[in-house]
Amino acid sequence: MKWQGRRKSENLEDRRGMGSKGKIVAGGGLVAIVVILLQLFGGETGQQIAPLIEQVSQGQSTQQVEQRELTAQEKEIGDFVGTVLADTEDVWNQVFRENNLGDYKEPILVLFTDAVSTSCGNASSASGPFYCPADQKLYMDLVFFDELKTRFGAQGGDFAIAYVTAHEIGHHIQTVLGTSQKVRQLQQQSSKTEANKLSVAQELQADFYAGIWAHYNQKYLEEGDIEEALSAANAVGDDAIQKRVRGDVIPDSFTHGTSKQRMQWFMKGFKTGDITQGDTFSAILN
Repeated sequence: MKWQGRRKSENLEDRRGMGSKGKIVAGGGLVAIVVILLQLFGGETGQQIAPLIEQVSQGQSTQQVEQRELTAQEKEIGDFVGTVLADTEDVWNQVFRENNLGDYKEPILVLFTDAVSTSCGNASSASGPFYCPADQKLYMDLVFFDELKTRFGAQGGDFAIAYVTAHEIGHHIQTVLGTSQKVRQLQQQSSKTEANKLSVAQELQADFYAGIWAHYNQKYLEEGDIEEALSAANAVGDDAIQKRVRGDVIPDSFTHGTSKQRMQWFMKGFKTGDITQGDTFSAILN
């Protein structure tokens, strides 16, 4: 992705280097991996994510240390994320204007190291990137992307980071448009299986919104960028995760969609650039 020398967002809050003595983990080993997998891109509602991320950090204690100087590589990747965030602001302000959706409220993106406190609860880096609707902020420990590549088989690359960021922005769009609130209400009245289907539809719509962002951002794309996004989407499909962790697949337990679905809805957003074609709920529930 072409990003050097372009505008960086003022809505980036960089807390890296303000970590703790001893990383908070979700029990270590396989337990930590499972938490990462289950939490992957999964911060769609405060009610859902708060208990989970509290479980990650429950019983753990940390001691804050003075902020360290970031390395040149850390500064560069922070600049990249700031540029991607700025691009999402430009795109979604435009999409909201063109579709008479009102004003787009730009979210804050928080970069952190090891652990972070949010309005949805406390989280460790094992939580993976997530969006907290209670404070309308995205939270991301960038070491996650090393895990995505080395442990979960994704291709990696800078556009994998861009895709994840755009997906979490998609959850913010759902909060702004009232979708997340409606999903929560319906889930409270539904069986576990139906509630899971609603979650799948919500996650796939966030993938669709990520695709819309990529559609509007094509002038900055480079060869291989879309392939990096699709590789990341493929790695975090429910079926791929369950095969990796359990060895079998239980469709009724899906909460994020299959690898095929995630790639398809991202590509639909990318090809159409039309927010009105993102009704994943009719596609999944009917």
